[in-house]
Amino acid sequence: MLTSLDSHEEEEEAQEEDHRHHHHHHHHHFLLPSPSQSRDLLIASAELVHRREFPAALHALSLLSSSLSPLGDSSDRLAHQFTLALSSAASSSSSAVGSGGGAATSYLSFNQVTPFLRFAHLTANQAILDAVGAHGRIHIVDFDILHGVQWPPFLQAIAERSDHRNPPFIRLTGIGTDTDILRRTGDRLRSFATSLGLSFHFHPLLLPPSSAPLPPPSLQLHPGEILAVNCSFFLHKLLGSESQSHVTLFLQSLKRMNPVILTMAEVEASHNSPVFMQRFMEAMDYYSAVFESLEATLPPKSQERVAVEQEWLGREISGIVAGVQRHERFDWWESVLKDAGFINVPLGGFALSQARLLLRLHYPSEGYQLHSVKDSFFLGWQNKPLFSVSSWH
Repeated sequence: MLTSLDSHEEEEEAQEEDHRHHHHHHHHHFLLPSPSQSRDLLIASAELVHRREFPAALHALSLLSSSLSPLGDSSDRLAHQFTLALSSAASSSSSAVGSGGGAATSYLSFNQVTPFLRFAHLTANQAILDAVGAHGRIHIVDFDILHGVQWPPFLQAIAERSDHRNPPFIRLTGIGTDTDILRRTGDRLRSFATSLGLSFHFHPLLLPPSSAPLPPPSLQLHPGEILAVNCSFFLHKLLGSESQSHVTLFLQSLKRMNPVILTMAEVEASHNSPVFMQRFMEAMDYYSAVFESLEATLPPKSQERVAVEQEWLGREISGIVAGVQRHERFDWWESVLKDAGFINVPLGGFALSQARLLLRLHYPSEGYQLHSVKDSFFLGWQNKPLFSVSSWH
């Protein structure tokens, strides 16, 4: 059984952000637009940005931002983030997209306060455990490993089910864009694996942030190894103007490595339209459900939620508005994976009951919904699917 481990170190990192982001606004109450007026003004501003009428857009956005509080209700806070994103697009300073220290901390907070990442990691881990069986040499390639929070529960599950006199050898190739984070992640995982008595080797692999991340030659398999490839919230980074051919080439190169399993977690949204307004409206719709879920999960004045919304989700929203962050829905990925020669591996009943247990234990709110469709899992809020996890061979 996989448990969701949160190391103290992650908690400390996540709490560094807690004392920031206090904003004070002086409201002129007779000028405050209602939520529906705010929404209309936001959409009107987006249309101005779409038509490249930037001065007019910035004027409308400044009116809007004076009436919105980043500490209001979820629709207020959502409008606040989209206003920031549009302002940055209109003044063509899309500097909000990056991954500095703030991103690292807010990722860990996001992992703590929402079930989405834990659900994805837990489900992918179970699919990998099922696929590798009792094999003695396991090589996992993790694209965009970040802080490696997915792997301690996996290592623990391997240790619990293996013969202590002869534990399997696990090689983890962690791929990322930040040398420092990769090094620290490797150190943490190495000491954790050692404490469990596992033979473990961590191989860091640096991806240049901008170039097409095709599997580098250093991913050669060692003799007798079984390969699992993990793509948690990674594949969408390959999307761009040449979306499909680029992604297909990448997936074909993975297929040639003959992994016993490829696990994938993605945002269940289409933020890849060449039409600005289409991307914008889809993003508004998607993130309003995410913000509502946070509203219901955390107490009203939660500083942690403010940090997650402003740092993590705010960065995503800015990226989508600027056209540098794109997503596609499961159906799109399914057809591309099949084109590249992959077939869907059904996620099992145990993985489903485990994901349900995670939701029940940590997220008592009624709103989260888990569905199994096309042998893949979809976690959503109310009736809107937000994240998908699937596995392929």
